[in-house]
Amino acid sequence: MIWFLLLLAADPAAKTDALIAKYHELGLFNGSALVAENGQAILRKGYGEANMEWHIANTPDTRFRLGSITKQFTATLVMQLVEKGLIDLNAPVQRYLPDYPKVVTIHQLLNHTSGIPGYTELPAFGRDARRPQKPAEFMKMFSGLELLFEPGTKFSYSNSGYFLLGVILEKVTGKPYEELLRERIFDPLGMKESGYDSTRPIVEKRAAGYDATLDGYFNTGYLDMGEPFAAGSLYSSVDDLLRWDQALYGEKILSAASKEKMFTPGLSNYGYAFTIHKGAVTTIEHGGGINGFNTVISRDIEPKRLYVLLNNTGGAPLNEIVTGLRAILDGKDAAMPKIPAAPVLYKTWKASGIAAVMEQWKSMLAGGVYDVRDGELTRLAGTLLGKGKTADALELAKAAEAMAPKSVGVAMLMGQVQAAAGHRVEAVQAYARAIDLSDTPRAFPMLTNAIWELSKN
Repeated sequence: MIWFLLLLAADPAAKTDALIAKYHELGLFNGSALVAENGQAILRKGYGEANMEWHIANTPDTRFRLGSITKQFTATLVMQLVEKGLIDLNAPVQRYLPDYPKVVTIHQLLNHTSGIPGYTELPAFGRDARRPQKPAEFMKMFSGLELLFEPGTKFSYSNSGYFLLGVILEKVTGKPYEELLRERIFDPLGMKESGYDSTRPIVEKRAAGYDATLDGYFNTGYLDMGEPFAAGSLYSSVDDLLRWDQALYGEKILSAASKEKMFTPGLSNYGYAFTIHKGAVTTIEHGGGINGFNTVISRDIEPKRLYVLLNNTGGAPLNEIVTGLRAILDGKDAAMPKIPAAPVLYKTWKASGIAAVMEQWKSMLAGGVYDVRDGELTRLAGTLLGKGKTADALELAKAAEAMAPKSVGVAMLMGQVQAAAGHRVEAVQAYARAIDLSDTPRAFPMLTNAIWELSKN
């Protein structure tokens, strides 16, 4: 045992594995992970199952939906066409899509300063998630909406912007987005484990997506993959994303000038499909989330390190895990995760009711063993609200609000609970508070629609 502990203390591979294994043990990560330095993998391993019904394990070559990591491939295709003189970054969208009604530039689409409302925040998106639509038809969902602000003046993350970029790529080249990816990126780099995640083709080693709930895992809801399109439709593996990372250090895919443009931070430190953090070490990264999956790719430029986490149970604390992995490679001790409070409290609620939950929560706050951040209360409150236990959910929401009075998420939850309780005035006040607390108008369409619905009754 002593020799094992000494090995663990000295070996980054063992320490990174131990950290991720602990997250997996606590139900906080289920997927594949890769940590690399100078292009060489320190850790490449699967945790948990790619298919829970057949008990098929996750592996380094398991294919996961990437969600918004897709955007960096879309941005790369755009920059390739910029290099060929086929797209002008400062040109308005109308140069390529004459019927588009808003005057925004390609540059503003790439760095989320266009002001176009994100379609994933619109009520209509959830209703149409299963219906196949062609891009030109789907664009109608958001193309006529009022801009959130004067283009170029603010940052607001928008999947609509990257959807438009995919339409522009197809219009300029006359080729499908999927074909462009294969010809211009995946095939040249040997990324054979990556592609457009249509549900019709057979894809080897494709992970199933699951929703992690307090009642266990469930198959995630169906989403027609034409809707994420150039904003979030791709799948890949940790091995292929290492190939992608290495290509970004060379000029096989993009010129140095194009990469400098892509990696220059603008508003909210966002470049083109990457967030850039400049400090002692420059970090370039992006996450993704889509039904049943969440993902992250984080690149430390000097020293050249890569962290890739692909999770198929949705909602894993991936940025927190990356922080721990980075600490290990820096020769520091990583903070190990605490036991999530929500599952324990949920068992108590089922056995003894809400009063017992609140007493247990008080003891948890003093104990230091459990994760007692406000998110644990909101997770439990959301579960109880879904079961129609509105009074219990309201008590939890009030406790979360006392802990985190400036949390947008808590304010939104309070609005939902108050609306379910029939407290229209309190619900409107909570939603309005969420808008006031937001540092970006990204959530405004959904919240303002909720306020309007409550106010008209």
